[in-house]
Amino acid sequence: MMTGPQMIENRTFDEITLGETASATRTLTQEDIQLFALVSGDVNPAHLDADYAATDMFRRVIAHGMWGGGLISAVLGTELPGPGAIYLSQSLRFARPVGLGDTITTTVTVLEKRPEHQVVVLDCRCVNQDGKDVITGQAEVKAPTEKICRARMALPEVRLSAHGGYRTLMERTAAADPVTTAVAHPCSAAAILAVVEAAEANLIAPILVGPEARIRAAAAEAGKDIAAFRIVPADHSHDAAAKAVALVRSGEAKLLMKGSLHTDELMGAVVSAATGLRTERRISHAYVMDVPDHPTPLIITDAAINIAPTLEEKADIIRNAIDLAHVIGIKAPKVAILAAVETVNPAMQSTLDAAALCKMADRGQITGGQLDGPLAFDNAISPAAAKEKGILSPVAGIAEILVVPNLEAGNMLAKQLTFLGGADAAGVVLGARVPIILTSRADSLRTRLASCAVGALLARAATKATPGLAGTVAS
Repeated sequence: MMTGPQMIENRTFDEITLGETASATRTLTQEDIQLFALVSGDVNPAHLDADYAATDMFRRVIAHGMWGGGLISAVLGTELPGPGAIYLSQSLRFARPVGLGDTITTTVTVLEKRPEHQVVVLDCRCVNQDGKDVITGQAEVKAPTEKICRARMALPEVRLSAHGGYRTLMERTAAADPVTTAVAHPCSAAAILAVVEAAEANLIAPILVGPEARIRAAAAEAGKDIAAFRIVPADHSHDAAAKAVALVRSGEAKLLMKGSLHTDELMGAVVSAATGLRTERRISHAYVMDVPDHPTPLIITDAAINIAPTLEEKADIIRNAIDLAHVIGIKAPKVAILAAVETVNPAMQSTLDAAALCKMADRGQITGGQLDGPLAFDNAISPAAAKEKGILSPVAGIAEILVVPNLEAGNMLAKQLTFLGGADAAGVVLGARVPIILTSRADSLRTRLASCAVGALLARAATKATPGLAGTVAS
């Protein structure tokens, strides 16, 4: 049987009687505390940090005091008097803390009516599941004089997404010395902000390469002091890219970072046969993605450099990604080689490449990780999807590296996760003599710092993916 919408109806001043009451009950959840902290900005660890709370006077996580005040406001605004009421004053006394799982019943009782201005005074009381007071007080409201009856508005569905995947990266880089980094053409406020933030986080020691007047103007626009940073003058963005690469070749810098120039300008200098930073490895790009509610970071490769990689190039892309995974703490990464389907189809080159790459791993040509493919995206990252398809492998459903068939697929996947899934994507270029940090104006502070942290870890590790100045330069 169909029923109509729930209604919300007020009590006008004339309808309200002395002693009249209204109540509502709610159980405190972790999401309640997190949402209140988000809205109010109150991140007191007594409410959000279980380890800290265990040492506090109450020995447990408790609700913000005004969360209970909000329960009173809800009863006044929706029940008594309801819509049209105007809050004038509220006194509160906090008798006991409210902890996770506590069920609070909030009751308001009419104590007094003042006809001159349609003011109603109400006793307010919140009690827990044991019947003990947690909050008491009095409210004064101006009651409505006109009857209101409307459909109750449905609350929006809110999903809290925690970003914690980069925490380990930041912790691993915090104690070490910053890595000397050549920053190519930092001539915008956004580029300067990225550099200063990374320097203040002790991740990089920047050398700014570009037109000095433009760099200083960008710093002034950003409101940042760059007096402590070395500046290497360059005539324009192409010159800045060349000189930044030269600083790496000379050993003065151990990292290369993109400023406000186009990525292809920087990479043009990097892949130059005579003066660039190429090694025996194919250069590739990887995103280290922090996807909300996903238990581990996801590495997606290649979404920025290799447009349509060959089988041989895909092998290097995987080797680079495995080295990256080792550096960020994944000892034996599970590598899913993605395609549209999870079976080999001779008409789909991506499935043939996936099968060949897995056989190369079986023969020891690709080492350091566990490979499986072809795998569709769903059965690469979802155990339930893999089980539904009957796929049994050590990778399916729990992949940590996602190897895409081409740049278009990788770019779309990374951006879908970012813009629809709320993920952060820290980008780094691998396979050159040093790691190359790519940041975007649209990146959050967390993402920019994570990109620099990944680069710093790789520079210190000197993996085959970032072999350092001893690497062989390919023609």
